[in-house]
This record gives sequence, structure tokens and C-alpha cells, in this order.
Amino acid sequence: MLINVKVITNARKNAIKNDEGIIKVYVNAPPVKGKANKALVKLLAGHFKIKKVDIKIVKGEKSKFKTLEITEVKSRKK
Repeated sequence: MLINVKVITNARKNAIKNDEGIIKVYVNAPPVKGKANKALVKLLAGHFKIKKVDIKIVKGEKSKFKTLEITEVKSRKK
């Protein structure tokens, strides 16, 4: 599944909001050395209740507009 998000860095708190059809992800990490991207992946993994390795930034590694690929895991063996 592919999703497009707009990332707002240096936010007061981490949050995910749907603003008029645009998914906005607020992260309190700065956009330095990939810190904001790591915070984005961690936040989305917690939101979707999946592992961080199941989320990959496909487009926009250095942009506030990103396309993410979320691997749909149908069943995991414990």
C-alpha cells in the first residue's frame, strides 16, 4: 500500500492528522541527518501497529512531501 504524507518537522508533539484529504504527520525531530525520517517511520509504525521495517520511504527522502510504502503483513508467526 502506498500513502502520500506531508511531514511537519520540529513540532511540539508527534501527531497524525487528516487535513482536507492530506495526511499531515507532525514530528518533533529536526530535519537533520535523517532524524525526522526515523521519527516518521516510528510514529507511523505505532499508529498502524506494524514493525518499522514494514515501512519504506519510496519518494521524498529529503522533502516534506513523501510517498511511503507500507508492507501489508497478512499473518506473522510468533
